[in-house]
Amino acid sequence: MSKYMNPFNKQDPDRYAIWEMLVKRDIEAFASNDWEAVAGDFIEGGFMGIDARYSGNPDSWHLSFPDLESYRQFWIDQSAGFAATDWEDDPREKLIGATTLRDIDISGDSALAHKKFDGAIKKKDGRTDLLNWQTLYRCRKVDGEWKITGFTGFLPHPVVNAPAAKPAIELPDNASQHITAGPYSPVLKINPGQIIVISGQAALNQAGETTGSTIEEQAKVTLDNCRTCLESAGSSLDEVFKVNVYLKDIGDWPRFNEVYKDYFKKPLPVRAVVEAGLLYDFLVEIEMWAVKN
Repeated sequence: MSKYMNPFNKQDPDRYAIWEMLVKRDIEAFASNDWEAVAGDFIEGGFMGIDARYSGNPDSWHLSFPDLESYRQFWIDQSAGFAATDWEDDPREKLIGATTLRDIDISGDSALAHKKFDGAIKKKDGRTDLLNWQTLYRCRKVDGEWKITGFTGFLPHPVVNAPAAKPAIELPDNASQHITAGPYSPVLKINPGQIIVISGQAALNQAGETTGSTIEEQAKVTLDNCRTCLESAGSSLDEVFKVNVYLKDIGDWPRFNEVYKDYFKKPLPVRAVVEAGLLYDFLVEIEMWAVKN
């Protein structure tokens, strides 16, 4: 059985403490689905987490965690999924064996820690989850304790020089549309790494209850639900290239657009809208296609 082997001794107390925080404490909390065990290891003010998406090209990186709360929810969801998985191997042992943290740069009360993962965990259904990435943690010493201020994670391991990446979504130079067009693009060029597709979303809360009685209220809840689905797959509204909108009453189209236009940046997704008989008391249903580069 693998044991924790801190490569730093207590004669180097700063690196020893950082290793204990980023390896031992992190693995134990994650494997036990216990965020509270590590909640005190973060500095909330100014926290920022970048998802490199396994790419060595910074053009492909994404600000997936603009604050600690967004990362906390991601961590909890990932940990819960990990705990619920039927593993063939001992998952805690495999995490310990796959994790390396030997390079820690310290200058005064600031530190940069290079944490690497290289291993695999086998599931009982025969599939294998590869653990092959690295994370750069930015840390700061506060009142004698080392804390995490942010990170750049899911970097490839090892990092290789990558050619310049094309934008995942491009508006062709000669694209044009009529002057009365709404918040959408007429055509887009897609250079995907992966395609993310979500089922039709509606204004439902987690209890399965319809939220909102106006088109504006339901549009907001529905778009927020779309965002949540995309983020669970490592994508975002910024990477959506195709949207299908189903309205119970096509007369709600202008009011729907007033809400919709605030959710996307250019190039805007291509889009279609139809009037449809929707389930229950839904006023709108939306499905999306996105990339994950």
